[in-house]
Amino acid sequence: MLENQWSQSNFVCVGLDSEFSKIPESARKSGNECEVSIPNTVVAFNHAIVEATKDLVCAYKPNAAFYEAHGTDGIAALHRTIVDIHIIAPDVPVILDAKRADIGNTNNGYVEMAFDYLKVDAITVHPYLGAEALQPFLNRAEKGIFVLCRTSNPGASEFQDLQIASEHFLGASEALYKVIARNVTRKWNKNGNCGLVVGATYPDELREVRGLVDDLPLLIPGIGAQGGDLEKTVRASKDKQRRGMIINSSRGIIFASDGPDFAEVARRETEKLHDLINQYR
Repeated sequence: MLENQWSQSNFVCVGLDSEFSKIPESARKSGNECEVSIPNTVVAFNHAIVEATKDLVCAYKPNAAFYEAHGTDGIAALHRTIVDIHIIAPDVPVILDAKRADIGNTNNGYVEMAFDYLKVDAITVHPYLGAEALQPFLNRAEKGIFVLCRTSNPGASEFQDLQIASEHFLGASEALYKVIARNVTRKWNKNGNCGLVVGATYPDELREVRGLVDDLPLLIPGIGAQGGDLEKTVRASKDKQRRGMIINSSRGIIFASDGPDFAEVARRETEKLHDLINQYR
């Protein structure tokens, strides 16, 4: 699915971080008792965003936290949103940003929730427990597994930059995020379904990761509200075919307007990002 979108020069990923308090008043929907309904509002808001942007994107990325915060109503809204995306934009993959990982047996539950119940196409996971624990995810060859590598948050360096002995260069050390990139590429990706999460806010590290992983897909948060430089990001992250990028923007697109024109403005911001990415390619 990603290859198909990349062939159409679509590299924008719209992050559906649909925080209820930020949804415009004009998009609020009622429930059975005429009160504002959180799930109905979130679903309708997401539906409008997807309808407005479906021909410009390579993926949608709902962040689980914004849905789980509302308990069963939020999970229902997430499920309904994913169903909507599969209907409205059946060729656009849905990446669940959940950053899951635990021991293998527990991961079976996460896998069933994400892939069998929610029916997402991919999920983000963290590498801390190693490949053995992540096998329930990695074994789903038809699904995408995006492993956190060098994240976009300011405190990412606390652990990710730690220097550890390198198994590739005798007597040398390298940053932990580089070890993760190598292991995912050379050892974990047996089913060809792995990618890495690398933040746009660290373009030098992004370039280093691309150099280590050949054409592995990179999911790149940090553009927009987090301040990542788009030109540096594109030049650092594109592969040899000038593809391989899933460049995410969330708040900068979905909350670009707080008025009744929110969907139209979201499309305009998506189109602007789409055009700039292709200009910098």
